[in-house]
Amino acid sequence: MAQVSEQTEVLAEETASEEAASKEPVSAETASEEGLEGGSKRVVALENEGEIAADYLEELLDIADLDGDIDTYSEGGRAHVSIVTQTDELVGRDGEVLEALQELARLAVMTETGHRSRLMLDVAGYRDKRRKVLQDLAQDAVAAVKESGEAVRLAPMNPFERKIVHDVVAAAGLVSESEGEEPQRRVVVLAKS
Repeated sequence: MAQVSEQTEVLAEETASEEAASKEPVSAETASEEGLEGGSKRVVALENEGEIAADYLEELLDIADLDGDIDTYSEGGRAHVSIVTQTDELVGRDGEVLEALQELARLAVMTETGHRSRLMLDVAGYRDKRRKVLQDLAQDAVAAVKESGEAVRLAPMNPFERKIVHDVVAAAGLVSESEGEEPQRRVVVLAKS
């Protein structure tokens, strides 16, 4: 495990050196303005996570003989990997296959780097579509709570989905909480106390 970690550090240093060589020099003032001094190691680590996951998923697609292009980027302190495909085989019912693939990709990253990953995987734009549906659902729940003053319990959701709902409810000035145990954990929208 230590050898893998050392190899990852060497790879990250080589990648950073190559990137630095290919760019114009950055002054200390510009670096601090762009947040590069303290953040450059984290950016390189996130890019490395995305590449490891992309390589793993590409091999998986080859083995399964499925078509798809893989894009990687980092946002919000997370590596993101997206499989661009026309089929929803890799999404599964209610995103079950997608969730399983995300966990496998996170395990591949952890095996390679020795660190837990918060990598986010999307397939065929499923998460973006689901986000819009959940935002609408949350808005409806907010409207119902404001109108009746009664709490609204939503259907069970995974952590990704609950986070989206909590964010919408907080932005509307109401309170929400999660109740229950996985996989039946749900969001309850409450009137502000």
